Amino acid sequence: MSSAELSESLTRSAIPQVGRLLLLESEDLLREMLALALQEQGYEVVVTSDGRNAFPSGIGNLSDRIDFAFNLLIMDSINGLDLCRMLRHQGNPVPILIIGARGSANNCAFYLEAGADDYLTKPFGMREFIARCRALMRRQRLGNLPGPVTLQYKNITLYPEECRVLVRSEEAKFSPKQFRLLELFMTYPRRVWSRDQLLERIWGQDFIGDSKTVDVHIRWLREKLEVDPSQPEYIITVRGFGYRFG
Repeated sequence: MSSAELSESLTRSAIPQVGRLLLLESEDLLREMLALALQEQGYEVVVTSDGRNAFPSGIGNLSDRIDFAFNLLIMDSINGLDLCRMLRHQGNPVPILIIGARGSANNCAFYLEAGADDYLTKPFGMREFIARCRALMRRQRLGNLPGPVTLQYKNITLYPEECRVLVRSEEAKFSPKQFRLLELFMTYPRRVWSRDQLLERIWGQDFIGDSKTVDVHIRWLREKLEVDPSQPEYIITVRGFGYRFG
């Protein structure tokens, strides 16, 4: 799609149907494959290979319209970082999925901290890609419904939209992985999670590493949450199964 065509698409006055996506991918073959897979699922897909083409009149002039023009942004890591930061700085809530190049998994935290909602590393399966897109759009729809804005358990209060945690009324600092791990635990209190389940939910199916990664992050969480980490009150080890919260 040309710059002029995409600009016209962005400025349509009609309210878009649910499932309108912007796909920003520099690899021609992958871009065509992803667009085709999404279209087969019934989504309307606007495609481009360059962030500059996506915003021909200047990012700052058009970004405030993206939240109603699209239900999801899918961007490769080449285009995504600065655009994520800019959109979140402007308070734009559109869900963002970053597609990272092979070997760039360690950059995941940078994109999540910049405002991306999910990160998928190449190569990946089309089924997983579609599932992640659906999950992000479903989360956006649920986020528009009235509901609790905090997660509370005893002396811990977590504010999901602010990425903020209070422990015994004092603010505690967490890395993105630690925050997401705690949020998952507090969303499903007393549910037992195996290490493999936690790796899949927090680190993703493409994670290459040892399950001991989970144990390390649990230890760090306990040091920040527990009065006595050797006698945990919040994150409990269920021997032979995994961990539960509360």
